[in-house]
Parts: sequence; structure tokens; C-alpha cells
Amino acid sequence: MTKNLLSSAVFAGLIAGLIAALLQLVFVIPLLLEGELYESGERVHFLVDGMTQSDKGSPGLGTEWARHLMTIGFNVVTYTGYALLLIAAMGFARERNGTQITPQNGLIWGLAGFIAVLLAPAVGLPPELPGTPAAELAPRQVWWIATILFTAAGLALIAFGRSLVMHALGLVLILAPQFYGAPHLDTYFGIAPPELSAEFATISLGFAAIGWSVLGYFCAFFFARGEES
Repeated sequence: MTKNLLSSAVFAGLIAGLIAALLQLVFVIPLLLEGELYESGERVHFLVDGMTQSDKGSPGLGTEWARHLMTIGFNVVTYTGYALLLIAAMGFARERNGTQITPQNGLIWGLAGFIAVLLAPAVGLPPELPGTPAAELAPRQVWWIATILFTAAGLALIAFGRSLVMHALGLVLILAPQFYGAPHLDTYFGIAPPELSAEFATISLGFAAIGWSVLGYFCAFFFARGEES
């Protein structure tokens, strides 16, 4: 059982991590590099005379291949870690509730992971471009971690709870961090075009959803295949 969990997580994390890294290199990293131009002052959007117009376009991936290889490696390691947690949850649900694990419902597991780890925290703390001023790091980290834990617990209660009370409690857990609110500054200090910031946040979350869906599918695929062998 343990061997199947570990091997399934490694294979699923490797596949999902490589796919996620490819999507990031093509769609997300160019926006990140464009944001760094504003962080460094090479481009300026908000000028003294009130003009809010600047050039659009990424400088390209350039020649920083060591940095891009680190991105690929980081994705593989991160998604493998997520896969371990996801498959552990699948194994627990199978043993405790008799939940059938298939590649098809693995997509749902993956999307649930995406909601808990990325989408719910992004409601209060969306992905930000480099150089974007923000509140103190420690309170944001506490809120971010608490939101993940509350959301994951809430989703589990809704998915596996056997009474309306459990479902209602799950909903309360999911909404509690949002009503409490994430730490924010009292003023806006953005240095990049708001269109670029919005595009970066949207694309980052959109392709993360794809990565988590792939992860859930292959976690369930390898898990079910290992149980059959």
C-alpha cells in the first residue's frame, strides 16, 4: 500500500509538474518578466504628468536557462509534494468510506485541491507581479495557511459528511477566512499597469487549475492501477 502511494505520487507529480512548467514557460513567465521591467524602472507606467500609457510586450525568455530549469525543477518537486497529499487523502477516503478512486473522479480530486490550495487563498491574496507592495509577510502567511486548512476541511465535510449539519459546517469553514479578510495595505501602490496585473493573476490561476486537474487524474490513474496489480 505504502509503496503504491509513493510510486503513484512520484509518477503523477513528475507528469503534472512537467506539464505545469511548460505552460508556465509559455504563458506565465513572459508576463512575470514583463512585470520585472516595471519593478526595475526600465519601464514606467504612471508618469509624473499623469500619463498612464506604456509599451506592451514581454522581453522573451532570454538566456536565463538556469532560472528556467529551476522553475521546471521547482514545479516537479512541488507537484510531487501535492501528489503525496492528494494520494494520501484518496487512500484514506478509500479505506474509511469505501470511496472508489478512478481517473475520472480524480479530476474532481484535483480541482478540489486547486480550490483549497490556490483559488480560495487567491480570493484574498491574488497572484502579484514582482515589486507589488503588500502587507507584512507574516500575517499574510498565517492567513494563507489558515485559508488552505479551513477550505480543505470544509470541502471534506461537504464531500463526505452524511448530514446537512456537516455540510453546513463545511460551508462555514470555507467562508470563515474570507469573512475574516486577508491582510492588506490601506492604500494602492502598484507600479505596473493594472491590465498586466490582472492578466498575470488570471493566467496564473487558470493554468494552475489545469495543472491540478492533470495531477488529480494521474494520481487516481496510478493509484487505481497499483491497487489492481
